[in-house]
Amino acid sequence: MTMTRNSYRLGVDIGGTFTDVVLMRSDGTIFSKKVLSTPRDYSQGIEDGVSALLAELDVDAGEIGEFVHATTVATNTIIERKGAKVGVVTTKGFRDVLEIGRFRTPRLYDIHYKKPAPLVERRLRFEVEERVASDGSVVTPLDEHALDVTAAAFRDEGVEAVAVTFINSYVNAAHERRAAALLAEHLPGVPVTASVDLLPQLGEYERTSTTVVNSYIRPVVERYVSSLKARLDRLGIKAPLMIMQSSGGISPGDVVARQPIDIIESGPAAGVLGGQRLGVKIDVGNMLVFDMGGTTAKATVIEDHAFSLCPETEVGGGAALGTRMIKGAGYPVQVPTIDIAEVGAGGGSIAASDAAGGLLVGPRSAGAEPGPVAYGRGGTDPTVTDANLILGYLNPGALVSGELSLDIKGARAALTALGEKVGLSVTDTAYGIHAIADATMLRALRGVSSEKGRDPSQYVMLAIGGNGPVHACSLAEAAGMKRIVVPPVAGLFSALGMLFADVEHQLVGAFYRRLDEVDRAALDAAAAPLIARGLDMLRSEGFEDEARRRLRLFADLRYVGQTAPLTLPVPEGEGALAKLEAAFHAEHQSVFGYASPSEPIQFVSIKLVCQGVPNHPRMPDSARRGAEKKAARHVRRAFFGAAGWFDTPVLPRGDLGELPMAGPLIVEEYDTTVVVLPGWEAGRDGWNNIVLSRRAA
Repeated sequence: MTMTRNSYRLGVDIGGTFTDVVLMRSDGTIFSKKVLSTPRDYSQGIEDGVSALLAELDVDAGEIGEFVHATTVATNTIIERKGAKVGVVTTKGFRDVLEIGRFRTPRLYDIHYKKPAPLVERRLRFEVEERVASDGSVVTPLDEHALDVTAAAFRDEGVEAVAVTFINSYVNAAHERRAAALLAEHLPGVPVTASVDLLPQLGEYERTSTTVVNSYIRPVVERYVSSLKARLDRLGIKAPLMIMQSSGGISPGDVVARQPIDIIESGPAAGVLGGQRLGVKIDVGNMLVFDMGGTTAKATVIEDHAFSLCPETEVGGGAALGTRMIKGAGYPVQVPTIDIAEVGAGGGSIAASDAAGGLLVGPRSAGAEPGPVAYGRGGTDPTVTDANLILGYLNPGALVSGELSLDIKGARAALTALGEKVGLSVTDTAYGIHAIADATMLRALRGVSSEKGRDPSQYVMLAIGGNGPVHACSLAEAAGMKRIVVPPVAGLFSALGMLFADVEHQLVGAFYRRLDEVDRAALDAAAAPLIARGLDMLRSEGFEDEARRRLRLFADLRYVGQTAPLTLPVPEGEGALAKLEAAFHAEHQSVFGYASPSEPIQFVSIKLVCQGVPNHPRMPDSARRGAEKKAARHVRRAFFGAAGWFDTPVLPRGDLGELPMAGPLIVEEYDTTVVVLPGWEAGRDGWNNIVLSRRAA
């Protein structure tokens, strides 16, 4: 991906409510467009937003040298159970692995709780005679005739994708690869996924679940990528389609279409990656990224300029408070995923009364259709956005520089009706909704901080998303935080952040050996096929020169007999294995609170991270919005809880300088609104960030 001096890069992020489009010129100037998402066909919203922005700027589509995209299509397919009809082929005796699973439950004392139904019903899960021992030796040869019968049954059932998962295939993949090849031959046009191509490592349930999820969403994502490419062709955009991965890298659309499990957390990852890169620029190493959109709110911790990756995530179980403490609500997928805690609280979260006459907020959302009452698109249930409008935090006339008009009378009527049910005035109802949303989102912040032994007061909050800066001050106060950074185009920061990402592939290789039985030559031999594959992928994407390729080897390690491994980088040079052993003990002490140096250590697998190094820096030295319609400075009445109503100055970002202004004040922008509470002050730094600080009492 080579950029010319005057070319543009385009980032598009689809959310549950809005589709965000960001166009960045090579000099760092940013142009943006925010349009309502189109749930019936999300690619339609992309075409609408991109074509409108290019027309406004009179930019030729041929000038776009890069197109990067983050999408929720994979996650939504599972949540809505709208994936492909999948057939599973497995070793005889392992047909019910998906239903047996692991003994996990998100509600420990709920005797009525039921695990989510498998994505593949039992009649489409077929067994074949074959068996490979744990040492890789063949116990029972593969029954190829049974595969012929299975393929015929799949054809009769109209199966749209096939997953092949044999026991112990990670140590000897011959049977699994042969079965996948035969099924592909018998079922032309039906994608066949072998588990060894995704996750060649121990753990038959996790490996099976990962392969099935990939098969379930693969035809849907393939169609989506094909449809999006067609729309880009119509727009005249010739740049390759790149898609954001859950790990924080980007990958070509064709690669993602074959392995869509890599984009389960595509959108949230873009905002975190952007925050990490921004932290390096402004020298903020410890950061809590708070991202509040229209449907959900998300939180991630960044320490020493690095975000943490989880080796496993769950999808299809709804919003999750992190990935460590609450499991069993969804389907496990073992792919590297940025550690993100998520709650069902966004601008579109619906407020209602409960049986006791109290207020409830979320997790139901009005989404983009019909949206909050104030959008005037048929919504009747009051939402967090309606409450913030009544409190004076949002422009009562319109959002996104007048492109989305607001119905404040309708919002007030909806909140008045709810207030009558709960016995509160319209102002107290609105503020109660705002405060309850804050309390819900505080759970996400604690899920990645205090619940992991970290003090949130020692971190800087990065507030992003269309609604993040509205709630940032009140949320920071509740968490004891003293500093907030609101970056340029904060409401579209995920779309901007993905433009800072590098091309990246994460490959997994089988390596189930005790550390004390391994030498460096054996480790290098196991890594060699991964390295060859990674280099081929990078070369095919234009990274021909060795200087433009970066490879890093990691190992999954655990004490013998343990279940959960830790991922550590494999050191270079002499004494690498001894250094790796010492690093594992230290990391185990840090994560679990103890180490056992006398216990033997077990390799579970090895992983290779392959990155393409760009010709030019991915992130500009500063970012400025171009062609912005700035809000005229004025005063608006706004409510601040116990402090009451204030005549509050409303101003554009450009009116802030290095000398801080004391709150209360409101900074109004195209894509978001920054609410500065009494007791806080706001200024602007050299990278054009708004920096909010809590004033001393």
